[in-house]
Amino acid sequence: MRNLRIAGIGLAAAAALTLTACSGSDTASSGSSSAPAPSSSMAAPSSSAAAAGDGMTTNADVFGPACSQLPQGSAPGSLDSMGPQPVASAASTNPLLTKLVAAVKATNLVDTLNSAPSITVFAPADPAFAALGDAKFNELAGKPAELSPILQYHVVGKRYDAKGLAAAGSLDTLNAAGGQLKIEGSGENMTVNGAKILCGNIPTKNATVFVIDKVLTPGTNK
Repeated sequence: MRNLRIAGIGLAAAAALTLTACSGSDTASSGSSSAPAPSSSMAAPSSSAAAAGDGMTTNADVFGPACSQLPQGSAPGSLDSMGPQPVASAASTNPLLTKLVAAVKATNLVDTLNSAPSITVFAPADPAFAALGDAKFNELAGKPAELSPILQYHVVGKRYDAKGLAAAGSLDTLNAAGGQLKIEGSGENMTVNGAKILCGNIPTKNATVFVIDKVLTPGTNK
């Protein structure tokens, strides 16, 4: 009888060990099934990530002699700061574009540009507006009906990077009169109606921006 009791105790212990092992295995399985999902930032590309054929660019694609004048890091007006913002909001922090931003506000085009799904913007730098003279600029700012078509002539309703521009050669703009832009050269030597690229391929949420050294005049195409 004593031997039977000892055997019974041994079987009970073995059973308990088996149950414990099974429980541990189930816990491990349960733990693995509830493991955190991969970070969404890894699963989806950044809004300014490069994608073939869609004109989107990254900070690494930016080029031009004036790019060094942009703030660095994540400061307002930096590439990192402008990238996630729609284009008019991004431009409002760019130290090269204070005159353009004033013109856009004067013509109530901020929402139009920010809500556009995919555009290319040729943005005259402050010295380009200075060449017009303060009197002329103030006159235009006070006449939105005259200034608006000029600004629309600087916007293309499709997103292009520098390579796409060079391949296109000429581009239709948002100017209601049907004005076109003529693209010549490529890279650092690219011109838009003769205007030089000061800082190009700047990515924003809904646009690629090219800062240029002249205010473009509708109808000239040269």
